[in-house]
Amino acid sequence: MSGLLPMRKILKSNFLSCIFALFFLISCKTYNTSILENGDLLFVPSVDSGLSGAINNVTQTEKKTSYDHIGIVKKEDHHIYVLHAAPKGGSQKQKLDSFLKDQTKSGPKIDVYRLKPEFRSAVPNAVTKAETLLGRPYNFNYILDEKSYYCSDFVERAFRDHQIFHLEPMTFIDPKTKETNVFWEKFYKDKKLKVPEGEPGCNPNGLANSNKIDKIGEL
Repeated sequence: MSGLLPMRKILKSNFLSCIFALFFLISCKTYNTSILENGDLLFVPSVDSGLSGAINNVTQTEKKTSYDHIGIVKKEDHHIYVLHAAPKGGSQKQKLDSFLKDQTKSGPKIDVYRLKPEFRSAVPNAVTKAETLLGRPYNFNYILDEKSYYCSDFVERAFRDHQIFHLEPMTFIDPKTKETNVFWEKFYKDKKLKVPEGEPGCNPNGLANSNKIDKIGEL
């Protein structure tokens, strides 16, 4: 009888270990990173509230895309990085797994876009250019300047020499009310700045609307 007690403890320990391992596997996200190529663009879906929702509200396009962040894939020495500009860390080179962990907290999968074959020659120069932009702070005003960048601004600059994307007049008008979106009105009022309606800029939805790129999958 006494010999059964240690056996029960062993079985209980093994059972708990299996339960923990199963929970770990279920809770871990898996990503199909094998589809990625150098220069691919990662578009992060927006959420319905806060800054993300406000960006999406005034930047919807005919393609009905719904993104609030974007980064460039850089493959290097058997590793994959994302070159991007984010509020936390500014313009940075981030390991892909860390980027995915940060950007998929809300659940949505990340869409992968790629330049069409006739424009792929722009990739090496654009990736090199993006790396020269690293280290700059994030542009929290979303008004173009040469000292700080926001996400789509960072990507547009990287591909600018090849005119893959274009700057367009920004709008902060709510398409439903036809008036300045209340979030942005307060946003710029708190910064003591005028809403930059009509000033040149870009956004993730506008970049996704480019006829020089195609969506090729998701992570």
